[in-house]
Amino acid sequence: MDLNTVVDVTDARRHEPWRPGDAWLGGGTYLFSEPQPHIRRLVDLSRMEWEPVRRHDDGSLEIAATCTIAQLSRTARTWEASAAPLVEQCCRAFLASFKIWNMATVGGNLCNALPAGPMISLTAALDGTCLLQAQDGSRRRVKVTDFVTGAGRKDLAPGELLRSVTVPGRSLASRTAFRQASLYGLGRSGALVIGTLDPADGSLAVTVTAATTRPFRLWFPLPPDRDGLRAAIASAVGDRDWFDDIHGLPQWRRHMAFHLAEQVRRELTGDGVR
Repeated sequence: MDLNTVVDVTDARRHEPWRPGDAWLGGGTYLFSEPQPHIRRLVDLSRMEWEPVRRHDDGSLEIAATCTIAQLSRTARTWEASAAPLVEQCCRAFLASFKIWNMATVGGNLCNALPAGPMISLTAALDGTCLLQAQDGSRRRVKVTDFVTGAGRKDLAPGELLRSVTVPGRSLASRTAFRQASLYGLGRSGALVIGTLDPADGSLAVTVTAATTRPFRLWFPLPPDRDGLRAAIASAVGDRDWFDDIHGLPQWRRHMAFHLAEQVRRELTGDGVR
């Protein structure tokens, strides 16, 4: 897709004042996929040279917004962490070609805020926190579950930049279970549910995405039974929160979310999958 309204491309390192019609350019896989008539200038992040993935002394993991899916996948294969397989599962949920994998970025996937965004699913399930940077250099931190506020909506002010997402070391040590459903064999996720079981205290978190307009992460100090889990999801996710498009009706997405969540619960609590 040609962006024929763009009159300038500037290097993000110049720190030029933000103006109407500007857009951050990461990998560009979404930006160039459809018309963007409101864009006049692209601010290119590709030369910022942010380290794609960095492990901190406290065990947490910081993923740069410019980290590509391919880089994240390769790095995760070297981790000695219980949650490492979940990274590959979410990367594979893109169902994208190697070209997309090598250009699409973690930050771009979060900022698009599409319900089926698998990097949203991954970072929300692992209790990730977004680092946001304003034009004046000030920074703030927002949980991924609060950053994505709806389908295509996020907590990002004009000119504000998603710098990175940090995942706690404790989350990386969790046992995980992944379930995904689509109406088509190679289709966009209609429902994606991830469970994480903390080995330190036995707590369980169940994160529902793709089926909903935004991520919902439900935390239980002790794993609930089937009815308790179902009641918690029904209470947290309102009727208007179930997503509706050609990839699945809200009623189907709701049914699949309950079904997949129960499978996740059974797998992580030792009851087996039925």
